[in-house]
Amino acid sequence: MKALTASVIVFSTICLTATHAQAEVRNEPIKVIEPYVSESPEKVELGKQLFFDPRLSMSGIISCNTCHNLSYSGTDNLKTSIGHKWQAGPVNSPTVFNSSLQIAQFWDGRALDLKEQAAGPIAANVEMAMPHTLAVDVIQSIPGYRSQVEAVYGTNQVTLDHITDAIAEFEKTLVTPNAPFDRWLQGDDNAITEQQLAGYQLFKQAGCVACHYGEALGGKSFMKMGLVQPYESDSPSQGRYDVTGKEIDRFMFKVPTLRNVAITYPYFHDGAANTLEEATQIMGQLQLGRNFTKDELANLVAFMESLTGERPKISLPLLPPSGENTPRPNPFQ
Repeated sequence: MKALTASVIVFSTICLTATHAQAEVRNEPIKVIEPYVSESPEKVELGKQLFFDPRLSMSGIISCNTCHNLSYSGTDNLKTSIGHKWQAGPVNSPTVFNSSLQIAQFWDGRALDLKEQAAGPIAANVEMAMPHTLAVDVIQSIPGYRSQVEAVYGTNQVTLDHITDAIAEFEKTLVTPNAPFDRWLQGDDNAITEQQLAGYQLFKQAGCVACHYGEALGGKSFMKMGLVQPYESDSPSQGRYDVTGKEIDRFMFKVPTLRNVAITYPYFHDGAANTLEEATQIMGQLQLGRNFTKDELANLVAFMESLTGERPKISLPLLPPSGENTPRPNPFQ
């Protein structure tokens, strides 16, 4: 009887502890990021090689990683990216980290998912400038890629679908969990500072969270840039209007993620704001009609600094060597 009683006490303690741990997870409009576990590690590895391979560009020197540098913040930290023949891109390069958590891809949302997005820069004249048919021929000419495509997709005939699907699968792994704010959400009161907590409360009270919510703190909707007062920019991009042609969509841009925002400078679709402080103040004025005080600004920035998560540790892939018929790069052409 004593043994039974002791077992009941132990069981009750375990249940109470589990219930208490669950209760500690905070109910907030921002959610915890969970790591992505792929069901096809071979596809991830193939996608990683393609992500880093400059042979997908006409010059042979530009890869996906050029503008979405995984050693930085998943972007190039330039106002606008540099593409084929040293052309300046029209918009700021958004971070690839946590991009799988967003409603669509690109600032104007013209790609519905990562797979569709992966095809765009390859053929874009201002980016990699490689016609899709030629990109497929190049990958097909590389024996190491043919064998990997056969292992993953069951055929050694490479298609654009294989290329973009593999890149997308790799990009799904590029999430950044375990930020200090994630640990606070999970119940660790000491994970963030009092200033960061004050910044979060202001973030909610001021209305920032109306657009920047969910796991990625953004990326879930489109919003007009300049709700209260117009935003002036030299950028040719007009947001969703460039996709739909509808006047109501003019200057409607995808709300950017605030994950890792402290390291993804410069800010906005045109890269016009160089610092997080500047970007936050401009957003307050344009979207909320509010001028933050110096202390409020410091608190908001401190909160956003708590959103920097753990970037995945990625070893550089060993790319398969070109085949006899693989075109040799000519970056000066």
